[in-house]
Amino acid sequence: MNILAVEIEIPFAVDVHSTEDTLTVDLSDGRTISVPLGWHPRLEHATPEERMNWRFIGKGQGIHWKDVDEDISVEGLLAGKPSAESQTSLKKWLQSRQINPAAGYEKDKNH
Repeated sequence: MNILAVEIEIPFAVDVHSTEDTLTVDLSDGRTISVPLGWHPRLEHATPEERMNWRFIGKGQGIHWKDVDEDISVEGLLAGKPSAESQTSLKKWLQSRQINPAAGYEKDKNH
């Protein structure tokens, strides 16, 4: 029995948008994929300004948000994979965003 191997080409991201509850990525093949922001807790806890501060990585194979140290791959989005960050890691990150007494402001404005 012969098996035909099909090479699947993953499209790349061409634009990124977010709302308070959705991350939307436009792809090079014309598709648009949207996922719940809750799949990526760092983005869910980010301010709108932080969510707008993204850049492509790997020529659009992924997206990086510097302000919240989050990376998401197009392949992961297409596969329906939410963030794999542990609760311990997320908790530490959230604690780092709490009120900064030296600066006198709350870093995480959403929570």
